[in-house]
Amino acid sequence: MKPALVIINPKSGTHSKQAIPALVGSVLGNAACVVYTKAPGHATELAAEAARSGNYSVVVAVGGDGTVNEVASAMTGTGVPMGIVPAGSGNGLARHLHIPINIGKALELVRAGRTADCDTATVCGRPFFCTMGLGFDASVSQAFAEAPRRGLLTYARIALKQFLRYTPQRYTVEVDGMAEEYSAFLIAICNASQYGNNAYIAPHARLTDGLLDVTIITEGPHYALVGAGLRLFTKGIEHSPLIRSLRGSEIVVRRDSGGAGHIDGEAVTLPAEIRAVCRPGSLRLIVP
Repeated sequence: MKPALVIINPKSGTHSKQAIPALVGSVLGNAACVVYTKAPGHATELAAEAARSGNYSVVVAVGGDGTVNEVASAMTGTGVPMGIVPAGSGNGLARHLHIPINIGKALELVRAGRTADCDTATVCGRPFFCTMGLGFDASVSQAFAEAPRRGLLTYARIALKQFLRYTPQRYTVEVDGMAEEYSAFLIAICNASQYGNNAYIAPHARLTDGLLDVTIITEGPHYALVGAGLRLFTKGIEHSPLIRSLRGSEIVVRRDSGGAGHIDGEAVTLPAEIRAVCRPGSLRLIVP
C-alpha cells in the first residue's frame, strides 16, 4: 500500500509541532512521509508534486485553514484523498466536518475514515474551501495578520477594536443573476458553515449541495450587531433581524472600490467586483 504524505505548517496555531512526526509514525506507519513547510505557498507545491507523482495514498494537511487552503488548492480535481489534521487558530473546515481537534484522533480518522467528494469554490479565480468575505471580518483578518501574536484572545481583542470603529459599506449582491443592494456590516460567502472556533456564520451550509451560502449582516445599531455576533455561537444567526441569507452557485458582489477581503481567514486585497463560483464535488476529503 502507498504511504501517506503529511504536510505540517510549523507556524500555524500556537502549539509546537515537534511531537507530530512520532504520532504520524505510530498511527499511519513508519513509511509515512512527513515534511514541514518553509514559506507561504510551499504546501501547495508539495501537495501538487505528490498528486502528480502518484506515490501517495493520501495527502494530509496539518495546520489551520490557511494550510488547508494551500494543500486543497493542489488536490482539487486530482481524485487523490486529502486528510485534515487541525492545528491552527480557528480550524473552520475541520470543525464543520466534525474532524477531531485532538491531533492523534485526527490522524486515526485519516487512517480509518471514509472519503467524500466535497464542493470547493473560487473567488476571482482564487480557490477557497471554507469561507471568504468582505467588510468587518475582512478588516479583522487584515489586522490579525499583522499582529505579533496568534490565538483566540488576540483575535477577540482585535475584533472588539475593529467593531467599535468600523463603518458599513454599500454593496450590490447578485446571486445567480438576481441582484439587490445592501448597506452591510459584512458579507460572507460560505462553502462551509463556520469561520472557526464554532462561530457559525452560515449554519445551513453544506459541502455537498453544489451551492454557496451568503450571509449578509446589514447596517444596524451596535447592540443589534452584538446580538447577531452572539448568535454565531448558537447556530442562530439567521434569527437576527439584521441578517439576510441567500444561496446560489454563482455570487457577484460589487462595491465602490477594491480593498480588504479574506479567503479562508487569510487577509487579501480584492477588487471592487468579485465573482465567487461553486465547483461541486471537486475535492475528495477524508471525513468521519
